[in-house]
Amino acid sequence: MALAPEKALDQILDADNSVALVHAFSEQDFHLLVHDIGPEDALPLLSLASDKQWEYLVDAEVWDRDRLDLAAITRWFDLLHRSDPIRALRWLVEHKLELLEFYLFSNIEVRIREHDQDPSDFGKEWFSVDNHFYLRIIGDLSAEISDLGEIDKDRFRQFLETLVHSLAAADHITYQKILLEAVHIIPAESEEEAYRQRNVRLAEKGFLPFEEAVGVYQALTAEQLMGTGHGRPRRSSGDTRLSITMYPAQLMQPKSEFTRALTRLDSAAAVERAQSEFAGLCNRLIAADCRKVKSRDDLQQVVRKACGYLSIGLNELASLPQERLPAKKAQSVELIQRYLMEDIFRVGYGRALRLKWRAQHWLKQAWFASKGLSLTFWGEAWLGVLGGVLLKKPLYFDNYRTATLYRDFETTEEIREVDSVLQAIIAVDDLLSLSRLDPQPLLSYRFLTYKNFLLTTWACDHLGLSGAPAPLSLPAFRKFYQQLWVPGSEPGQIRQHMRESFLHWLATQSGLREEQISANLAATLESLFLELEDEYGPVKAKDLDPRFIQHFLIER
Repeated sequence: MALAPEKALDQILDADNSVALVHAFSEQDFHLLVHDIGPEDALPLLSLASDKQWEYLVDAEVWDRDRLDLAAITRWFDLLHRSDPIRALRWLVEHKLELLEFYLFSNIEVRIREHDQDPSDFGKEWFSVDNHFYLRIIGDLSAEISDLGEIDKDRFRQFLETLVHSLAAADHITYQKILLEAVHIIPAESEEEAYRQRNVRLAEKGFLPFEEAVGVYQALTAEQLMGTGHGRPRRSSGDTRLSITMYPAQLMQPKSEFTRALTRLDSAAAVERAQSEFAGLCNRLIAADCRKVKSRDDLQQVVRKACGYLSIGLNELASLPQERLPAKKAQSVELIQRYLMEDIFRVGYGRALRLKWRAQHWLKQAWFASKGLSLTFWGEAWLGVLGGVLLKKPLYFDNYRTATLYRDFETTEEIREVDSVLQAIIAVDDLLSLSRLDPQPLLSYRFLTYKNFLLTTWACDHLGLSGAPAPLSLPAFRKFYQQLWVPGSEPGQIRQHMRESFLHWLATQSGLREEQISANLAATLESLFLELEDEYGPVKAKDLDPRFIQHFLIER
């Protein structure tokens, strides 16, 4: 499984016991291996696969949520038939008869020729293998909405004709019975029953129905999990030798707290039990997210989410005073053995949810919202953080540091970082709510943010400009700009008395003491001045261009 797909295929086919080797793969691992190699190139593997592996492939591929995808059925029935025609036909008749009849009902029309009826009466689009049952293909999979893309009409017709001729050649009586049953099924009932049976099979592997699987996102606090009546402590049980999917364990993040804890498990049985439970958690997340996993990259995202929130949950539990736990280094190991991974995940995910709930509660009474301002008022960085937290399932604003804009939280430090940003946003909003500052005259400005709103209003006050807040003229801004910097500093440094002047102005506007503002906003204000020094420090007053000034509102 660690080899390149083409090398893995060659080694399997060259093995002396290739059939046993293929059967040794769990159904999920075999499914991903087929997609790694490519379904069209994996026909030799499909011919060696077990009936259970075939069944899982069909269960995983031919459903679009709770509806059958006819284009996907065509593709996978065709692949199985090409891999081993005789076995595929027997398997469909013996194990997938209801699905086969639903497929035929959806794609063919059947008529029985009367004894005195001329075959030419049926028309050119009708065909027959016995001059008695006449068939016409009515499906048009080129119009199907499917992630397979447009299905070629000729290929679709060729497969259906091949399937019908193969059925008739194998057992003509069975062929006629299937046709008669197919045209008289009730499609809604057949689809519902197929969906129920498929859910039962997948539930055994952790793929619960969506309405049950989504419970993995129900928040749980560390106190609730450790208290009586909450959470589900692990119960010891005998070993069950089930087929464990190995891909999730291979794709774990090596630097996460959860993965480090797994490496410290002291027995092979404990490791196997942890891998099985982790795979079950990943499967439940796949079901809860309605995600189709067809490659290692798809599964990697699920594994990262699981590892991240498990690590956060372990840190949350380890931060509480606990009885009978060893030294901190071994606490995570003890916690994994004591509690179910699903509950530890819920503790970690609950930390992210509480960030969301806090932001939502604040939004209901926020000053900026009452003034008709949008979230863009908080600038690009803070907007990104707020946007991620307020999603249905909160995400971390990565800002492409790891090639993605948003991703799931992976560490407690990221939770604390977002919590700190949210606390700073609320503190600035509270400060503005206490002030007499009115943003209405500036709402028409192309990109109003809390930074250019505060700095422009302060600059107007510092220059003694009266009236409603308004963009500065370029000459007025140059005058303020020259007063801002320490003379002769290269690059420019903001004067200490200008920093103090800004703090004093905020205190005057809000009615708070300067000490209170410093306690709540020291890091935010320091970051703002460092940003000004970095952005404008090397720029001379004569070189100022309003097009490139974002921190102040300048007339253009």
